[in-house]
This record gives sequence, structure tokens and C-alpha cells, in this order.
Amino acid sequence: MEELIAKRYATALSSVSEDVKNSVAVLNVLTEAISVSEVQEALRSPIVAAEKKTEMILSALGNETDTKLVNFIKILGENKRLDLIPAIAKVLNADLQKESNHYEGVLKSSKELGNEELSKLEATLAKYTGSQIKLKQEKTDLEGLRVSIDDLGIEVNFSKQRVKEQLIDFIKKSL
Repeated sequence: MEELIAKRYATALSSVSEDVKNSVAVLNVLTEAISVSEVQEALRSPIVAAEKKTEMILSALGNETDTKLVNFIKILGENKRLDLIPAIAKVLNADLQKESNHYEGVLKSSKELGNEELSKLEATLAKYTGSQIKLKQEKTDLEGLRVSIDDLGIEVNFSKQRVKEQLIDFIKKSL
């Protein structure tokens, strides 16, 4: 439900904004600010007035912000939807990625891959998807590799445990 509402607001903002990339950058910064637990508490608190919540968000923007973005945030505040800013930013980021055909993904593994191996993996994914792919590495305790590109709906998993299970299953079926 939240995502549907966020899509409507994102569509409205992108239709009136001359510089969508700048607006998305500002919303990304606000998303980071809103992720702080004290700010979340203030936004969800029924004690704090809606005008104060809006002022708090607008004070983080500064004076040089696009007036259409300021008005957009005021509308969010009036409709008690300031907590949707992260979801709106996510939708707009996905739209920008789709428009530019550049996507970001996450590579999770127990060992960090070298730049050459990472480039080969990105090139293979680019060939498969027809898009430019940029992977970020994250270390986990997973024995194997896991690549996920959420905006394209791609998730590839190579793990020792999975291969072992498939091998055992194959042996059982062949007996």
C-alpha cells in the first residue's frame, strides 16, 4: 500500500520538477536523515504538530532548494505523509535507473573479489540483461556468492551448501 502511494507522489514530483536528478539527490539525503531513530520518532509522534514536522524537514534542506521540491514537501506534511519520503526516493531512484539503463546490485560473499573478477561478473550480467551493472561488495558468512539486482528482479546464488544438497538429491534419484 505504501509503495502505491509513494508511486503517485513520485509521479507527481517528476512531472513538475525540471531537475528530477537534483530532487532525487535531495530526497536521498533526507532519507538518510529520516533513518535516524530520533527523527523517526518525531515524525511518528502524535504530540508533534504536522507543521513542526514539516518545518523540521524543510530546515534540513536549506535556502537554496528548488521551490517545487519545497512545496512538494509541504504537501507531504499537510497530508501527514512525510514518512513516505524514503519510499518516494526509492521509486524515483528506480525510475532514473530504468531511464539511464544503469543498475546497481549487491555481491555478497565471504571473500572479497578482485577488481578484475568483479569487472568480468559485471560484464557477464550486462551481456545477460542488456543493461549497465555496477556491483557493490558486502562481506557475509555465506560460503559462495550471491548477486542481487533488486530493480531488475535478478538474484543469483552459488553456495557450497546448495551444490551439496543438489548432488545428494541427484544421487538419491539415480538409485
